[in-house]
Amino acid sequence: QVQLVESGGILVQAVGSLRLSCAASVRTFSSYTMGWFRHSPGKEREFVAAISWSAGRTYYADSVKGRFTISRDNANNTVYLQMNSLKPEDTAAYYCAASLPFKGLGSRSSEYVYWGQGTQVTVSS
Repeated sequence: QVQLVESGGILVQAVGSLRLSCAASVRTFSSYTMGWFRHSPGKEREFVAAISWSAGRTYYADSVKGRFTISRDNANNTVYLQMNSLKPEDTAAYYCAASLPFKGLGSRSSEYVYWGQGTQVTVSS
């Protein structure tokens, strides 16, 4: 069982920056591919970014490529999402997710088994 707790979501102005964190309570964190998704009212849940269990590969949605960076600290069981040049359309609840051990990168929510409760990011214009 993997428990995930996100933090860092706040109200921020457009073109600002924000870093989200996701702490995982699992001893073998380094074996899990991790992802970030977001969901805003009236829209389907959207893939944002993923990082492989080896941290050697990352994958981004086109809408955030070049603005967001996903990274992980396996020593501290934490995955991060650095968000720069924020836009009002980035407003959403952001969720951290973990796949099964040693799975490859994925952008579909069905590929992830464990989910956090989410943290709200609001970007004002």
